Amino acid sequence: MTPNTPSSPILSGENIQVQRGGKRILDVSSLNIVPGEILSLIGPNGAGKTTLLQALSQLIRLGKGDIYFQGKKVGVDMAPLDYRRCLAMVFQEALLFDTTVYANVASGLKIRGAKSSEIVSIVNTRLEQFGIAHLRDRSAKTLSGGEAQRTSLARAFAIEPQLLFLDEPFAALDPPTREALLEDLNRVLRASGTTAIMATHDQGEALRLSDRIAVMNDGRIVQIGPPVEVMNHPIDEFIASFVGVETIIEGRVIKCERGMATIAVNKGGNSAAAHAFTGGGAGVNGSDHAFLKKTVDAMKDFSGVDPINATPSTPLGTLGEVSLLEAAGQAEAGEQILCCIRPEHVTLSPGVRPDRSSARNAFPSVIIRISPAGAFYKVHMNGGFPLVAYVTVQSIEDLDLRTGATVTASFKATAVHMIRRG
Repeated sequence: MTPNTPSSPILSGENIQVQRGGKRILDVSSLNIVPGEILSLIGPNGAGKTTLLQALSQLIRLGKGDIYFQGKKVGVDMAPLDYRRCLAMVFQEALLFDTTVYANVASGLKIRGAKSSEIVSIVNTRLEQFGIAHLRDRSAKTLSGGEAQRTSLARAFAIEPQLLFLDEPFAALDPPTREALLEDLNRVLRASGTTAIMATHDQGEALRLSDRIAVMNDGRIVQIGPPVEVMNHPIDEFIASFVGVETIIEGRVIKCERGMATIAVNKGGNSAAAHAFTGGGAGVNGSDHAFLKKTVDAMKDFSGVDPINATPSTPLGTLGEVSLLEAAGQAEAGEQILCCIRPEHVTLSPGVRPDRSSARNAFPSVIIRISPAGAFYKVHMNGGFPLVAYVTVQSIEDLDLRTGATVTASFKATAVHMIRRG
């Protein structure tokens, strides 16, 4: 849930650059985080996630740029030490002191000179919140990975930071431990209204915790927005691939009317054969126009469907070298685009005819392989172009899915995200 604070940013970075070994490893032109927001940084190894955390938290020196906390420029209007007192950081490794759980959680408060009665109250509250009250007298050396990270988080929250930086805090934990700790952290973050910035490789963690997600690559933020927007509307092919879009195919727009685009893609998913489809005759040479007419006429004979004049209720499909699909959105006839389809948006039905459905796109498809993907299975198909769907174990049994079987793969026009390429 996005914070309701309409206030100015609590943390801003402007023209942040970091160099290492003569190479620029971080280059972020602008980043603003509002109070109470949880922002996740995702990206491949070496994308700059940890470096950005370290830069924002003043753990490394900036080559260039400025950091503003509550509108004050750090190092000019606000001393760096005063800024660092407003934040806490949790790393992948818990980094606990060689003492008890209680003493670890209390350490930050003692350094800040808090009263004994205040320390007792705050520490006990944090121990309870993170489910480790029963471990208060245990030595940190004897803790499991999950217990140690809970202690580290309790210590961070004990000082009531205005900013919390999290650097891959769950990466070393097993799935059940990670899941339970994610739930507790999310609850404490929301209850306290703490602003948090987390670097993670796990998109599931980012989706669970975040108000916004920033995708990083080569030291830059390449897209930032609400999780649903980033996952379903990536702005380029790299981002689409990184956020789990399994089907990315090149195509050319035949027509676009009333927010519905008809797109031609060729077998294999690249744009070579689809290039002939330009729509409305614009830019079509003689041979391409003949190819277009031949394909359209054959489509009519084969299925009774006129792809140029198809109504919104007409499902399109595959013929010969070309597949036609529909996508909700705006595009120009003749425009080259990438069609992105998430696997969870593809529905399978047995045989070559789809079940009764509102899906605008239905393609008879041959299953190439089936592979496990966590709680689901990934079904790879050839439907005139490569296509991937997620299904449950029960669906595999119910639909008798197996390599070589023919199914109908369906997806709605709204499930197709178009990346316009000109």
